Amino acid sequence: MSLTAEMPAPDALRAANIHPETGLATDYLNHFNEVVMLLDMLPGMPDCAEDVLGWEPCSYEAHFERTGYSGRETVIAAWHAAPRAVRAHFETLVSALDDIIADLQERVREGDLTGAAEAARSEAEPLLAAARAAVHGHVTGETDPDQNAGQASVDALFV
Repeated sequence: MSLTAEMPAPDALRAANIHPETGLATDYLNHFNEVVMLLDMLPGMPDCAEDVLGWEPCSYEAHFERTGYSGRETVIAAWHAAPRAVRAHFETLVSALDDIIADLQERVREGDLTGAAEAARSEAEPLLAAARAAVHGHVTGETDPDQNAGQASVDALFV
């Protein structure tokens, strides 16, 4: 019995919008894109605060199960077959995003909407850029200038 799951066929990966080398799908990042967008809008639209406060962390697999993504079986199979180092790096970024968003939610509860929006831009967006890059197999900002800031934020977590 193999300890590693088998990566779905290339055609199945393409159909489900999964990167063939990493086994990851960018659709998961919509979970974060939405709340970061809402945080950015808060100063001008304070009624978005309820939606920001309603956001909760969600695992990669749970996201695809919950959203009913049409290729969810393929996405989940590819996740299990993805290289361990890729998944570990991605999960580190996701964990950091979860923590940052929880901190930003606290700022919203305290009424600091402008501060929460500014922190979303300076802290969450670079990590989100790093997560997008990780999905595409880039770890150190090879193609995305925001990646360096995101990686620095992740590195700071371990100091």
